[in-house]
Amino acid sequence: MKVVIPAAGLGSRFLPATKSMPKEMLPVMDKPVIQYVVEEAVASGGDDLTIVTGRSKRALEDHFDLNPELSAFAGLPGMQALESLSDRTTLHFVRQRNPRGLADAILCTERHVGGETFGVLLGDTINLCDPPLLRQLVDRWHALGSKGSVIAVEPVAAEKVSDYGIVDGPERSPGLWEVRTLVEKPKPGEAPGNLGITGAYLLSPGIFAAIRQTPAGHHGEVQLTDALRVLSTREPVYAAAFSGRRYDIGDRELWLKTNVEFALRDPEFGSRFRVWLQGQVG
Repeated sequence: MKVVIPAAGLGSRFLPATKSMPKEMLPVMDKPVIQYVVEEAVASGGDDLTIVTGRSKRALEDHFDLNPELSAFAGLPGMQALESLSDRTTLHFVRQRNPRGLADAILCTERHVGGETFGVLLGDTINLCDPPLLRQLVDRWHALGSKGSVIAVEPVAAEKVSDYGIVDGPERSPGLWEVRTLVEKPKPGEAPGNLGITGAYLLSPGIFAAIRQTPAGHHGEVQLTDALRVLSTREPVYAAAFSGRRYDIGDRELWLKTNVEFALRDPEFGSRFRVWLQGQVG
């Protein structure tokens, strides 16, 4: 399965840290966020991955490449896991020349993806799910006759709807909706529902024509939610609930909270970190 990972955002919420380092390379414990995303893609059956980058993002390519200078550390468990991950899939890198939004980043991969259904995982979101979230979407898609597109959603609080793409439509089965309405970041009180798009997608190749026919919006960006609305008028688009937990690393507070939660669960550091943390807040 082909999987696209958009990772071309500017990371402005993390400046100055992201002036020369991609936000997707920010560590959560001892791994950068992008490695968690690639791990999910591979665990979901992704054997052909395309990461969409931008200027000053060469570190993403270097992370998955060989580094002879670190050969003395090749036996470390973390390094072995990274090498094994790189061996289990084929990685491609495509550059988005201008920051024109998520949909435009996906459009950059059209020639490589070709005419097949493909997965999309955002480069700044970690999903801890069993089975992996993208695999859950694939299973839903097969149950639907391998037709249309499936996007992951979860309920969001009323005060948070303006941070998400919101969908609505009739529920076809428990946890599965046929999408009729999609609104990108609606104002409070104007949202059609509370189902927020979480950033994992299984998209039909029809999305590329829909993106090309979607006008740019705020800041000249082409929004994927708007392109999905175009697509939904031509072929089925479904929204699916999922089992597991999503960690958005989109701003400093969310990134810090994610690091704390991961540290507390770590088998090596968790108990000591918990004692230290309790002392700080006690």
